[in-house]
Amino acid sequence: MKTPFFCPALVASAVLVLSGASAAQNAPRPQAPTEIVAPAIPGVIASGTTIQLVKSGFRRTEGPVGAPDGSILFTDAGKITKIDARGNVSTYVEKSNDANGLGFDSKGRLIAVQRLPKNEKVGVLDPSGTEVILADSIDGKPFSRLNDLVVGRNDRIYFTDENGVYYLPSGGKVTTIDPVIANPNGVMLSPDEKILYANDKDGQYVIAYDVAADGTVRNRRNFAKYKSVRIPGHKDPLLNEDNGADGMAMDTEGRLYIATNAGVEVFSPKGDLLGVIPAVFGGEQNDLQKPQNVTFGGPDRKTLYMVGAGLVFKVQTLAQGVQGRGK
Repeated sequence: MKTPFFCPALVASAVLVLSGASAAQNAPRPQAPTEIVAPAIPGVIASGTTIQLVKSGFRRTEGPVGAPDGSILFTDAGKITKIDARGNVSTYVEKSNDANGLGFDSKGRLIAVQRLPKNEKVGVLDPSGTEVILADSIDGKPFSRLNDLVVGRNDRIYFTDENGVYYLPSGGKVTTIDPVIANPNGVMLSPDEKILYANDKDGQYVIAYDVAADGTVRNRRNFAKYKSVRIPGHKDPLLNEDNGADGMAMDTEGRLYIATNAGVEVFSPKGDLLGVIPAVFGGEQNDLQKPQNVTFGGPDRKTLYMVGAGLVFKVQTLAQGVQGRGK
């Protein structure tokens, strides 16, 4: 049984009710609704569009990526699950080495950050069981809690672990981009791949960098201020630990979509907040859960998928996801 799918405007009051009343905690949990009406966001979502529940009951939903055939792949505990454009569910990779962020390279291979303890790596996963290690250390030291990645059209990979943001050129060696972000998470490239974005879960701002011709970055700067912010001392851990900034998606117009405690925050290419898609919902532990990651999928890449807390939701968009790469 699921707790309801909540609108961000009601999150604060809902948190107080759920966490503060023991009677409510012991009461039967209602089913998650199958859809909710999203607010209009010009150029992104039309008025009256519904957010639909695609599937529930997964163990852990993270790292979604749109496949060339219109389906999406995402991590589901220790495996990778596929949902096709008709909603059919199947297992894509049985053993994923605790994969999290996913992407596709120019050969169509699935690239994943894999977080199996003492065996963390960035590499290729294949349904046949074939694995290829692309990187398993930085300056001779193992990675620590790998998190997310984005793969550019030239097979350059940008990824994060709990210690920083990294760059892996095709066939090259990993280098550190930013060791300063205390709690990095999602990473994303602009449509022309000249800007790299990184989330800072402990900060107030999305970070941006200019990408040089050789794939290295410079000009680190604050790009946009999150609507969702950390509230020190709040009794709900979702609000007092960090801002919840997690996975990202990008559309063809350069709008950035970020999963946070508030829902999915949508920013213009200039960093202006355009609106929030209400994707805050109830999870298995009878508490509010935020979306963990997002991606565009479908044959025309005009469906935004949102995952988290063992659930997968989708919403039809006016915007279109970037063509020629998974995210």
